[in-house]
Formats: sequence, structure tokens, C-alpha cells
Amino acid sequence: MSVAKKITINDVALAAGVSVSTVSLVLSGKGRISHATGERVNEAIEKLGFVRNRQAVSLRGGQSGVIGLMVCDLSSPFYAELTAGLSEALEAQGRMLFLTQCGRDADQSERCFATLLSQGVDGVIIAGAAGEGASLRDMAAARQLPLLFASRASHLDEADIIRPDNMQAAQLVTEHLIRRGHQRIAWLGGRSSSLTRAERLGGYCATLLQYGLPFHSDWVLECEPSQKQAAEAISDLLRRNPTISAVLCHNSTVAMGAWFGLMRGGRQGGEGGMESYYDRQVALAAFAEVPEAALDDLPVTWVTTPAREIGHTLAGRMLQRINQEEGALRHQIIPARLVPQR
Repeated sequence: MSVAKKITINDVALAAGVSVSTVSLVLSGKGRISHATGERVNEAIEKLGFVRNRQAVSLRGGQSGVIGLMVCDLSSPFYAELTAGLSEALEAQGRMLFLTQCGRDADQSERCFATLLSQGVDGVIIAGAAGEGASLRDMAAARQLPLLFASRASHLDEADIIRPDNMQAAQLVTEHLIRRGHQRIAWLGGRSSSLTRAERLGGYCATLLQYGLPFHSDWVLECEPSQKQAAEAISDLLRRNPTISAVLCHNSTVAMGAWFGLMRGGRQGGEGGMESYYDRQVALAAFAEVPEAALDDLPVTWVTTPAREIGHTLAGRMLQRINQEEGALRHQIIPARLVPQR
């Protein structure tokens, strides 16, 4: 039985009609190579099925082309979207993503970080409050390894971090409801321990106060990300406070449950003005972490947290750091966008 020949860099160079050194430059991402030459080399790599030893490339002082990503919770829609955007942008630049799920335990985070280092990654991105972020930052600095943080909320000072503007998002959607005539606006969802929720609540409260509207602590309800719990919570809220005309929901799951709760209570979800109480309508608004095209088709005003855009931005920033085009730490906040009820 014949043994398949291992494809070498020499075979790639011969197939592409270039020198071995040119192929090495394309693989490492270094040097000035024309777009046409790079495409020719990459076509030869794909056609021949060449697989490079990324660790060997890294040990020789080149770039492995691999970016490590540590995600605290991949089941979160925000981090799933962020990962998709990051992967898209890196693959467009010929890079590969090495993904690990680290949870929130410090020891597990350090083990994941060590695994990424053993793979010879060119840089690491930590998505979420992964264990002791400060210790990982120090480990990366000791190895002169580019390290970026991405999070749903601000959780670490003196770090290179990209995150959404939670307060601005809440201000945007609360002001929209007020301009539609709503003066009695409640809040539903999230846990009190959530920093994301705290930042959003800050924007909501600040906007109510700005417009001289009442803030009632009993109109702010915690709720697990459960449609059943959200439906029960909004029914109980409106039974006790029947003049509430709008409810701002912490996420899309809560919004869906709230909508079911309104239907079950004989109310309609929809935007009205001051007369909405008499029409038995309650306006729903919610924070979403998916692109506009993927939003649920509900009578809800959405404010989108641009998780995929943050992924794209992370990719660009990481490549700048790897190429030493930008060394200073930055705290970049990405604004939200309002998607009015259709």
C-alpha cells in the first residue's frame, strides 16, 4: 500500500512559481508581497493541501497566524455573535481562531491561557470577566504577547478593552419611549449582580430624571432569562400598577416572555401614546445582541448591542498590536443603535 507524500513548502513554491522564501513570507504574514503573488501562493497551498507547522513557525520568530480566544460563556448570544464577527474578520486576513471556553474560575482561566501559549498564538483575546483578568494581563506582558479584552460591561481598569456602551443604549431607548408619549416606564429582567444590568439601569434612571419623570423602585423587577418567569412577572407588575404604559426588557428572552404575558392578560404589545392605557396597550422595548436581520418579529422597539461589530473591531485592533502599529492601551466603547418597532 502506497503512503501519501507529505506536501512541503518546496512543493508549494514550485506550484506557485515563486521562491521558497516568498512562500515563507506569505505564511508568516511578514514582508511586502503583492496581492497577486499572495493569492497565487494561497491557491497552491489549498490545491496541494499543504499544512504548515504553526508552532515551528512561531519558534523561528515568525507569526503562527493563530489568535487565541478565551470566552467565559459561549451560550451567551452576545459572546456567540462576538466570536462569529471575530472569526469572520480574522479569516478574511488569513488568520485562524483558536477557541477555548474558560468560564469564570481563575484556575480554569489560567489553564486555558497556558494552553493557548503552548499553541504558539500571536495574541490572546479574553471575552468576558475571565477569572483574574489582571493576572492574565501580567502573564501576557511578561511574554510581550498582545492581549485584548472584550466584555458586555466595564470590569477591568488599565486594560486594552472593547465593549458596548450600555448606558448610552438605555438612554437611547428610554428617550425614544418618552418621546412617544410614555411617562410611566417600568424595567423587567436581569440579575442585581449583573454589571451590564447596572449600567443599563443607570442610563434608564438618568433619562427618567432628565425628563422629570417618576422613578419607582418597585417598577424595577429582577427576572431570570426565562419566558415563563417574564410572562408571570409582567402580569403581576401590571396587575399592581395598571397605569404603566411601557416596559423596558433586559434581553430578547425576557421581551418574548413579556409579550406572551401581555397576550395572556388581554393586552396588546405595541407603541401608543398617552392613550395607550385606554387601548389596553403596553409598549415593549428590549436590548438585543444579534444583528437587526435576526431580530424576533415582535411588536417591540429594539436597541441593538453590536456584538458582531465588536468582534470585527477586535480583529483589527489585534492585528495592529501584533504588527506593533498601536502600543498604547485603549478603552473603546461601541455605541448602540435603535431599531424602532416595525
